[in-house]
Amino acid sequence: MKLNLGNPAPFDFHAPDEVVFDLRRQLTKCEGYSPANGLFSARKAIMQYAQLKKIPNVSVDDIYTGNGVSELINLCMSALLDNGDEILIPSPDYPLWTACVTLAGGKAVHYICDEQSDWYPDLADIRRKITSRTKAIVIINPNNPTGALYPREVLQQIVDIAREHQLMIFSDEIYDRLVMDGEEHVSIASLAPDLFCVTYSGLSKSHMVAGFRIGWMILSGNKRIARDYIEGIKMLSNMRLCSNVPAQSIVQTALGGFQSVNSYIEPGGRIYEQRDYIYHALTEIPGITAVKPKAAFYIFPKLDSKKFHIVDDEKFVLDLLKEKKILLIHGGGFNWHQPDHFRVVYLPRLEVLKEAAGKIADFLSTYHQ
Repeated sequence: MKLNLGNPAPFDFHAPDEVVFDLRRQLTKCEGYSPANGLFSARKAIMQYAQLKKIPNVSVDDIYTGNGVSELINLCMSALLDNGDEILIPSPDYPLWTACVTLAGGKAVHYICDEQSDWYPDLADIRRKITSRTKAIVIINPNNPTGALYPREVLQQIVDIAREHQLMIFSDEIYDRLVMDGEEHVSIASLAPDLFCVTYSGLSKSHMVAGFRIGWMILSGNKRIARDYIEGIKMLSNMRLCSNVPAQSIVQTALGGFQSVNSYIEPGGRIYEQRDYIYHALTEIPGITAVKPKAAFYIFPKLDSKKFHIVDDEKFVLDLLKEKKILLIHGGGFNWHQPDHFRVVYLPRLEVLKEAAGKIADFLSTYHQ
């Protein structure tokens, strides 16, 4: 039972019919390269989406499409970092961020997200970890792996810290259209017109097309102070020629009109109901607690260290895999430094989640290290 990957396709989630129809119609017109930063129609639609999100000072030329967001994160870190430069990254994080910073010669400095405060960033910890070498702060909102959604007040305080120390803000918002319980997603860039911000999103999760590899980034705010950096981004973008053109061709369709994902995240929808089930099922197991996710596909439960005596969380997930054939990811895989968490993906159908929860409960009834 694969409860480890946020890839919707294996769990019977499919692209909206309208997206597939338009892709077929446009395929023969997508055989050549596009401009390096992307098709005009795609960038125009993303610019208008940025306007709806109240992201300031964005033109069509401030949009770059990528082969997923991952490529663009790597590009941005390569353009920014010299050896020893520091980037503030949340813990737990999506580990690609730490990897890209390290690959570019930088140092990932992890600030704590506080489980006792719904996994919101610990602002005091952020302040403690800023040095003269700190270039930027990363936020992942909605968050992977915790499913947290940051309220406007928390985002405003992060902006205040970034403003005080003149930090760039990189905001990974790939799950911004997968928010439940009537909550609102706020783009941090909308609160920081005087700072330089890069906002990432895409269609992989919201439109269930992870394999299409279509993401984007939006440069906003005070671009004057980042003029040289933006030139570096342009150079690296030009070097890889362009991103996947067929996938770019459906961005305009995907971002306009009726959004089919809404039916998944409302009461009665698959993602909503599977989220509710796994939260209640896991927290009913003795020795497990969890914060209920408000967005995305993930929950990040905590194991009672006294009850289970777990000193190696990777060993825990391997033991579970060997005995019950259930695959999870240990907390250390997300740069969480205590061996007391694991991530569950709740994309599988309810009957699979029910079987998995039963097996996890049975496994933990006797497990200790």
